[in-house]
Order: sequence, then C-alpha cells, then structure tokens
Amino acid sequence: MQGIASDMRRQAIIVGALGTVQLLSWGSTYYLPAILADPIGRDLGVTDTMVFVAFSTALLTMALLGPMVGRQIDRHGGRSALASSNLVLSFGLAMLGFAQDAATLFAAWIVIGSGMALGLYEAVFSTLASAYGKQARGAIIGITLVGGLASTAFWPASAWIETQFGWRTVCFAWAAAHLAIGLPLNFLFAPAPARSLEPSMPETATGPSLAPPSAKPKYAAPLLAFIFAATWFTSTALAAHLPRLLQEVGATPAAAVAAAALIGPAQVMGRLAEFGFLRKLHPLSSARLAALAHPVGAALLWIGGAPLAIIFSLFHGAGNGILTIANGVLPLAIFGPENYGRRQGLLMMPARFAQAAAPFLFALVIGWLGAGALLVTAALGVAALAALLLLSSPKKA
Repeated sequence: MQGIASDMRRQAIIVGALGTVQLLSWGSTYYLPAILADPIGRDLGVTDTMVFVAFSTALLTMALLGPMVGRQIDRHGGRSALASSNLVLSFGLAMLGFAQDAATLFAAWIVIGSGMALGLYEAVFSTLASAYGKQARGAIIGITLVGGLASTAFWPASAWIETQFGWRTVCFAWAAAHLAIGLPLNFLFAPAPARSLEPSMPETATGPSLAPPSAKPKYAAPLLAFIFAATWFTSTALAAHLPRLLQEVGATPAAAVAAAALIGPAQVMGRLAEFGFLRKLHPLSSARLAALAHPVGAALLWIGGAPLAIIFSLFHGAGNGILTIANGVLPLAIFGPENYGRRQGLLMMPARFAQAAAPFLFALVIGWLGAGALLVTAALGVAALAALLLLSSPKKA
C-alpha cells in the first residue's frame, strides 16, 4: 500500500512538471501568432495572412515528423525527445526574433514546427503510454489540465511584453524560458519507459481499466483519424475566427470578445469533469458526450442568437477540452500501448493538415455563409459523433 502511495506521489510530481512545460510550449508556439501576427507583419513588411501561412508550415512540419518522433519514443522512451524539443523551440524562437523578411520568417516557423513535433501533446502522451501503459489516462488528463491554461496565461503575458518591449523581445523571452525552465523539467521528470506495459497500479489510482472496444482495428484507425481531423479543424477554425463568427450572429464586438475569452476556462472545466465523474466512464463514452457539445451549442446559438453566445462558448470549450484528452486516450484504449507513439503520429497527421488549412478555409466559409458557418462546424461535430458511435461499445473490464 505504501508503494502504491509513493508511485502516486511520483506520478503527481511528473504531471506537475510536464504540465508546466506543456503550458510553456503551447503558449510560446501555438498561441503566439494570435498576439504577434500584426506586429510581425508590420515590421517585416508582410501581411498578417502571410504570418499565419508561415505558422501553417509549422503545423505541416509537425504532421510530417510526428510518426518518426513517435517511433523513436516507442523504442527509447520520451526523455530525449522532450528535452530536445526545448532546445529546438528555443533556437526557433530566437530565429523568429531575428527574422528580417518572409524567407527567415518561414525558416523560423519550420524549426519551431520541428520542436512542436518533439514536445507537444502527442510526444508527451506517447511518453506516458510507454511508461504507464493502459494506466496512463490519469496522467494524460492531469497534464492537459495544466496545459489547457496556456492561452489564458500566455496571451496577456505576450501582449504585455510586446507592448512594453516589442515582439522580438517576446520571442527571446520565451526562448530563454525553454532553456531555463522547460529543458530541466523535461530532462529531470520525463518518465522512463516501463520494462513491461502491463498495468502495475490498481484501477482506483488512475481510473477504470481501458478495456478495448470490439471494433476491428482496421476500421478503428481511419475512424479515429477522421474524428481527430474533424474536431481539430473546428477547434483551430474557431480559435482564429470565433469573435468574428459571434458578430455574424449579432453580438457586439465587445460581447463577442468577452464570450470568446471563456473558451479557455471552459476547456479547463471540461477537463476537470473528465478528471472527476467522467473518468468513471470508458473514454469512448466521454468522447461521445464531448463530440455532442459543439453541435448542441451551435444549435442553441443559431436559434437564440447573440444572447446565447456565452452558452455556446461554454459548450464548445468544454467539449473541446475533453476531446483533447480523447486524442491521447482513445488510441491507448482501442489499440493498447504497443507502438503507441508511431500510431499516434499517423493518426494525428490528417488532424495537423486540417489544422493548417482551418484558419484560411474557415475565413472563406464565413465570407460565403456568414452565421451559416455554424452549420459547417456543427455538421463536422455530428459526423465525428457518428464515427464514435461506429466504434463498438467497450467491453466490461
């Protein structure tokens, strides 16, 4: 019993350390263009659209490198990959801080994309799967709880530094943070791969056993790839355009921004629910509930208009928060921990391509359909739910 308590304390320390690095890594990469696109564009003489296109190259780089990184983690564990991510991200952010034109801007984002492949959620999930096997669900949930605060913490921090010292200082500050904070935390606390991937802790320590559903793997893989692509497209599209979309349904600019700001806290609320009572369910069941959240919120917003903008943001954010956990847990539940990293990289490739295209494509959809763009994201949510339903109900453990 004392050994179990010790293992739980050590896992809590690991979750806190790796979660802190995820907070830094997401805040200094994925959420950076929202604050710096305009000042970078003005300084370099390019449009903010070009800055977002450069950011899309980072997502494409991440997609292409994901399977290779996952395979290395399967073979050797994740410590070297995670620690390397901080070195690469620091170098890429420094390159971005020194950028002088479009060519150096794109080069910097390609390097940053390489670091994202080495160190964001997929790499961390693979590291946890190699260490804890099917008992990794609790650690995955804990890390996404901390990482989910990245926009809440880093948007105002980056904006303040940019206002006081300029956008280049933002890049240099986060580059230094990766060396001073991220690198030692990843190197010291990334768990080593287990000798055996059989569960070594009781179910009550990390939630119910991830007994696989009876769907055949050859059908489960493409279904999961579609689910991840559909949900990440919607998440990224709304991250870029939600205030504009809410104005299309009648919200004032101030009300639209206020409602959109609730997405981050709602994501954390969803992950807290997953960590609490939803953890008693099989992850396939909680993913189905999460996939339903966006279509329900979109229907309410479509019917009720601007007064329900906050309700929509809460539904969308909570569902999106849980689905981020599902990205890591569902492949583990369905296929098990063997070759998890490589499989995760392959499953997430379509999602990364969808992410890269989402800001541009959804801008066209809003220009064409206005508030009707909600119907597109709601349809994607319903399609993701249908794919989840095609995965057979989980067997009893």
